[in-house]
Amino acid sequence: MTLPEKFVERILRQLGEEEGHALCAALDTEPPVSIRLHPSKKGDCPHLDMGEQVPWCEEGRYLNSRPQFTFDAMFHAGAYYVQEASSQFVGLLAGDVEGLRVLDMCAAPGGKSTLYSSLVGDGGLVVANELDRRRAQVLADNVRKWGLGNVVVTACDAKALGDFEACFDVVAVDAPCSGEGMFRKDDGAREEWSEGNVKLCAQRQDDILVAAWRALKPGGKLIYSTCTFNREEDEGSLERMSAWAGDEIVEAGEVNIPGEWGIVCGRSGAFQTFRFFPHRCCGEGLFAAVARKSDSAAGRQRKPKGRRSVFEQVDKATFKELSRWIVDAPKMQFADVMGTIYGWPKSHFEEVKALSESLPVIYSGVAVGQMFKGKLKPDPALAFYVGLSREALPVADISEEEALSFLRRQEIAADHLEEGLNLITCRGYALGFAKRIGRRVNNMYPNSLRILKQ
Repeated sequence: MTLPEKFVERILRQLGEEEGHALCAALDTEPPVSIRLHPSKKGDCPHLDMGEQVPWCEEGRYLNSRPQFTFDAMFHAGAYYVQEASSQFVGLLAGDVEGLRVLDMCAAPGGKSTLYSSLVGDGGLVVANELDRRRAQVLADNVRKWGLGNVVVTACDAKALGDFEACFDVVAVDAPCSGEGMFRKDDGAREEWSEGNVKLCAQRQDDILVAAWRALKPGGKLIYSTCTFNREEDEGSLERMSAWAGDEIVEAGEVNIPGEWGIVCGRSGAFQTFRFFPHRCCGEGLFAAVARKSDSAAGRQRKPKGRRSVFEQVDKATFKELSRWIVDAPKMQFADVMGTIYGWPKSHFEEVKALSESLPVIYSGVAVGQMFKGKLKPDPALAFYVGLSREALPVADISEEEALSFLRRQEIAADHLEEGLNLITCRGYALGFAKRIGRRVNNMYPNSLRILKQ
């Protein structure tokens, strides 16, 4: 499908004839393929045809060829996330956020949220929000597979998050946009583009930024990004924000970018800006900006009053059973939520509780499972959790061919499994649970996640 005529006209005006034509030509070429490796899950992915490291992300890798990710067990195990290289840049802008609180305002499908999850570590917390419930479920699935247990997935309007005033050290707004940066990858983005949609997206971005600024602590960092090229949704959004936020916005400190990366750096008031053009960078179109909220900005930390109590404390016998399954269980807080036990690092349990009592939470921490007659029946999410103790049950490492059968919820051979419950792995990466009963194996992989493609 050809590029929208009005888009081409604007790009030529915005960039000039030579640069504009170079960008338009690049949008008709084959896009690069990139992934981000999981830094906490041990093992390797020798089956992937990996090329160079993504310059701005330590775990980012370009692939020399695009595999069928659907049929790769390592993909389903959360060994890596398929994330566009340019999008990985926000991790560099976040900087050292270990132990901090990060709010990802527009989070689905989860690429940036899982990146922040790795960066904040065990002592940190990521609140990942997606208004659309269907997309929020996809986000929750990806958070489960990433398996760090430090993410709260919410599905609410941005204003509700703004009511958690001055609660977050970093607020990231990957704003809904007209998607011009995706023209190379997605014909649908070309088809849906219009000048009217550009204006509509800009209005939405303004509303989200108001809520984001309320949620940000004084001294905290705001990261703004879009996957579009036009000024109205990029610098224009920052200028409109600067008009009402005034001198509360200050520079975040210079981010030095090597010239060979091909990123076009600039300024919009206090914001340092970064533009990724596909004819200059090995990645898709992206606009990103970073600034800080002044230390002297008005406002104090406030949280809305909880409307409901959702957590029920577990007893000592249950905790003892959970301790068999969880490494460093004493550092965790466990609670029963509507019949399923969840766990969270104690360092941020009270914050998770406050969020859960005020907002529609889709998923948080790690779903550990349900108790039956004093024994844990593990939730499928527990298999992906990096804190799962592999001494709690037998581990059956199966071949890649068998792994695909398991991921389709088909029968797998009983030969490698011990009687009773087993953790199923492939190349050492956990995929889920199965129970051997004699010569029969009960496949416990979630029906909602199974591979449907043949």
